[in-house]
Amino acid sequence: MDRRNFIKTTSVAAGAFHFSAPLLFTGGEPASQESWFNKPMRWAQLTLVENDPGRFDPDFWLSYFKKIHADGATLSAGGVVAYYPTDVPMHHRSKWLGDYDSFGYLLKGCRQMGMSVIARTDPHATWQNVFESHPDWIAVTSNGEKRRHWANPELWVTCALGPYNFDFMTLVHNEIMERYQPDGIFSNRWAGHGICYCEHCVKNFREYSGMSLPQSSNVSDPVYRKYSEWSTNRLKELWILWDNIIRKQRSESRFIPNGFPDKVITGQLSDIVFTDHQARSGVTMPWSNGKVAKELRASIGMKPLGGIFSVGVEEQYRWKDSVQSEAEIRVWVAEGTANGMRPWFTKFSGVLYDKRWLDTVDKIYQGHFKNEKYLRNTEPMARVGMVFSEQSRGSLNEKWQKKSEDHSSGMYHALIEARIPFEMVNDRLLDPEHLKPFRLLILPNIASLSDEQCNQLRKFVKQGGNILSTFETSLYDQEGKRRSDFGLADLFGLSYDNAVEGPMQNSYIRIKKDPSTNTYHPVLNGLEEAYRIINTTHRVKVRPVSNFPSPVTLIPSYPDLPMEHVYPLIEDTDIRELYLHETSNSRIAYFPGDIDRTFWQIMSPDHGKLLSNTIRWALNEEPLAEVKGPGVIDVTMWKQENSITLHLVNLTNPMLMKGPFRELIPVKEKVIINLPEGIKTKGIYLLVSGLKPDYELKGSRLIISTPDIYDHEIIGIDL
Repeated sequence: MDRRNFIKTTSVAAGAFHFSAPLLFTGGEPASQESWFNKPMRWAQLTLVENDPGRFDPDFWLSYFKKIHADGATLSAGGVVAYYPTDVPMHHRSKWLGDYDSFGYLLKGCRQMGMSVIARTDPHATWQNVFESHPDWIAVTSNGEKRRHWANPELWVTCALGPYNFDFMTLVHNEIMERYQPDGIFSNRWAGHGICYCEHCVKNFREYSGMSLPQSSNVSDPVYRKYSEWSTNRLKELWILWDNIIRKQRSESRFIPNGFPDKVITGQLSDIVFTDHQARSGVTMPWSNGKVAKELRASIGMKPLGGIFSVGVEEQYRWKDSVQSEAEIRVWVAEGTANGMRPWFTKFSGVLYDKRWLDTVDKIYQGHFKNEKYLRNTEPMARVGMVFSEQSRGSLNEKWQKKSEDHSSGMYHALIEARIPFEMVNDRLLDPEHLKPFRLLILPNIASLSDEQCNQLRKFVKQGGNILSTFETSLYDQEGKRRSDFGLADLFGLSYDNAVEGPMQNSYIRIKKDPSTNTYHPVLNGLEEAYRIINTTHRVKVRPVSNFPSPVTLIPSYPDLPMEHVYPLIEDTDIRELYLHETSNSRIAYFPGDIDRTFWQIMSPDHGKLLSNTIRWALNEEPLAEVKGPGVIDVTMWKQENSITLHLVNLTNPMLMKGPFRELIPVKEKVIINLPEGIKTKGIYLLVSGLKPDYELKGSRLIISTPDIYDHEIIGIDL
């Protein structure tokens, strides 16, 4: 292929920068198996830098895409820099482009290999000539200054909600579609960077709300909440505008945003979605990639979900040409794959400064290609759903509500350590259809719930569902206003006693036998010899209105200094620290303490054990899978058209809490899979290692002893 043989077309008429299009939308339906959305399973992204044209070797990348069986590609096209010979006025063409068409050449090569191709644009920054011609397109700070780019002072930050995107970038997208007919356009950093105070935002927000723009991003501020509503609607309008422009040129093509502030709307508007959670930074957990996948799937269903991962380091100092360790990349991608994401590597710059990652991605993609039919999931099999909330994040400001995300992180980690397959549940999707797969819902301090949401949870319980909740769950309405009592007080069997206690120093939980049977409750398995364990750091005071067992009770705080006074002033109380309620159909467990947050912050194994035991008690059915052995293993279970798979991701590593992994430390596990009633197996495989499995089948119980699991093993069961 002659890389100078670029595509030439007639120019787009672009005199006045205003593009009118009807805001019609017909998307969001589940993609059929025949659509291009479902076809690609392994994505490659090449994000060019401006001086790449003429310096990088596009044929090398095309050859690499072919070698690794990539069947989808995302290629730099336009926005802040155009990598094709654009005719849109002020669309900055790469100074190194010359007579090349870097985008067109790569697109043509990918299509010759049968790959789907998405054009990448980035509208978040622009050049001095645009600033001089259209200063109203530039973002403005709260003190009225035009916003220089924070990383590159020769550029200006654009307003995402004004004419730059709605008019100028609409022309760019139309030109790309008209010339190249890609399968879609993926826009990076399209949604803005904080509140913009330009003349368009001031005017449009005032027309929408009658208010001035908020001066801060305090989510408890009603003006900011109104701003969030307006900006989300404005971005939705932009999404639909661009999507219509794209579909007008090619009906199968789509606009694919890089992130959207509302996951439910993302599910409604999208046919294909990607997550831009590229790698760990700071103390991010490796399971974070799976958590992001679960949260998005809870909102979009089983639409194709790609997981962008960086081969470079993603720390705050932005070493974009760096390379991660092989072990770190493998575990991160394994977490995404085990949780239903299709891998999408991204490489910044077409020039290779460090080749070490190439073989790592090759190995990952070769294994993915070999096992593709076992990775085309149709539905998860988990019976446990953990609720997450977008509506209550940051909206509560009492002193005991700080670090509210730690509730979710602690419960998530407890489920990982317990090796329980589970899914996430969006709190705005609690209708019977979305809750149908689950036997148990876990609410880790889902403090804000509307009356409707509370009624949906009651209906779930009435139909035989079980619930485990913690701390202030349902104590506030959807706007963050505190109720006089829990919205779910009737389910909990108790009432709010008008106080939250904490932080509590040197307080404990007393472990007790049931005096009527002289036995320990199942939630205390493995804790029988403890007598007492550390308590949470905060607790809601409650009044029980029903009878409850008392497996754990409060030992109040007592002095921790001087050492001579470190003894309990009150040896025991009848104040429960776990309320367990059982009916003929359902089980309800409620922790008045912030046990999930405390577990995340302190990592007490006793808290992990108590949470694990309580989850299993509340589930009240035989688990899908039991995984016994050393280490930390993430367990997920899926159905495909003619098979079932159980994923085991090995997170066992001294670098679990702070990456990157230096090496992979193998573990062996004994796995018991309780096959669904009526299922008959035709073949059982270890898909990653390729070794012959050591197993026995006893009725519906499949027992497998795994070989060494380094990063990932998949047990495939043909039906």
